[in-house]
Amino acid sequence: MTRPSTLRGRLALVGLLTVTMWVAILTVAFNYGLGHQLRSQADDLLRTRAEAAQATIDIRSDGTLGVREAPNDTALDTGIWIFEGPRLLEPDASRTTTPQRLVESLANRGERFQDSQGPGATRMYALPLRLGHRQVGTVVAAVDLDPYQRTARIALIGSAALAGLLLAGVYVVARLTVKRTLAPVYRMAHQAAEWSAQDVTQRFGTAGRPAELEDLARSLDGLLDRLSAVLRHEQQLSAELSHELRTPLARITAETELLLCRPRSRDELQSAHVSIRDSAERMGQIIETLLVSARAEAVTPPGSCIVAEVLAAMVEQRQVGGVPSIELSGVDSGPLECGVSADILERVLSPVLDNAVRHAHREVHLSVRRAESAVEILIEDDGPGLADQVAEAAFTPGWRHDPDDGHDGAGLGLPLARRLARSAGGDVHHVSTASGATFAILLPAASSEMRLA
Repeated sequence: MTRPSTLRGRLALVGLLTVTMWVAILTVAFNYGLGHQLRSQADDLLRTRAEAAQATIDIRSDGTLGVREAPNDTALDTGIWIFEGPRLLEPDASRTTTPQRLVESLANRGERFQDSQGPGATRMYALPLRLGHRQVGTVVAAVDLDPYQRTARIALIGSAALAGLLLAGVYVVARLTVKRTLAPVYRMAHQAAEWSAQDVTQRFGTAGRPAELEDLARSLDGLLDRLSAVLRHEQQLSAELSHELRTPLARITAETELLLCRPRSRDELQSAHVSIRDSAERMGQIIETLLVSARAEAVTPPGSCIVAEVLAAMVEQRQVGGVPSIELSGVDSGPLECGVSADILERVLSPVLDNAVRHAHREVHLSVRRAESAVEILIEDDGPGLADQVAEAAFTPGWRHDPDDGHDGAGLGLPLARRLARSAGGDVHHVSTASGATFAILLPAASSEMRLA
């Protein structure tokens, strides 16, 4: 069976398979129960007829049997055999097709049921006739099973047909229901695509929707917010580039026109060339500065996180083997919230913490506290530390204190941590201590607007 390519088809197929399983179970259970009930009815009929025939039999004191004539004797004798011991006293008046040898095999063998096989199947019941504790005779009753089997077959065919119609209806209803249920999702997706192309200021808002669609609306609104922020950032970057480049471009244009409009002396040519070169270099510096700033801002989307949760997760990831040990303090004083997302906080802390773990002898200590409108995280290790005169150089890309110390690394971790922290409105700096190395990470605390967001 080919797997449906659409979510609607897959959901409908899952619903159909589930209903099919239950319908199959119920159909089998129904037919089994019906067959058991029909067999019970046949057994009850046989007992009733055998007991009715028993009522017409007198058991004498010597163990012989006497059969009294009764009204409607023909109806009573239909499918009835009476045995005195192994000897047949009363044969079946209707001359049924039940094998005589099978009937005779039930004589003097106690109470039991038995079926004949093949076409024209019958079910037989042997009722013993007793004198005291001794069986002196047997009444055998037989009933044709064809009516019961025919009823069972009709019920089986009818239930199978009904199950097929039910499953067809369930599949149609399931597809229509799933289509109707997913219609708002399709509409929201198309609306978001249209807004992203034409008007990123539009939002789905908090209109009354089911919980699942409300989550989708918030996700799409967040996506549109980020897209809008990116577009605003691009517009701002374009405006800044245009504004900053206007002056050097104007200077280059003016110098070029002066060169073309009249002859110039050697000194004037030298001065003009230098002016054009300086203006071009200034343009390059402006472009590089703006692009670096744009990249730094782009990796820091607004958000907030619980500092203790991020620190605990980072410590757990690095606490393998227990050497050096990593201790965490200050997280029980309250749920401090940082004004950056958990991903950005982890990217700021990871290089500093990894450096501490790499150079520590026995332990690394992390502490966190609120410092006015910022969150301060201290990472301390008991390693060789950094001298104050070279501490600032550690934030230079590619710088390593001892390239031959046996540790891997390219000297880019601390510069990256500082750049990310500063792009988020914080900073990373070295703290002078008597032993080991200590780095402080300052990040803005979450504002009330961030908490509501």
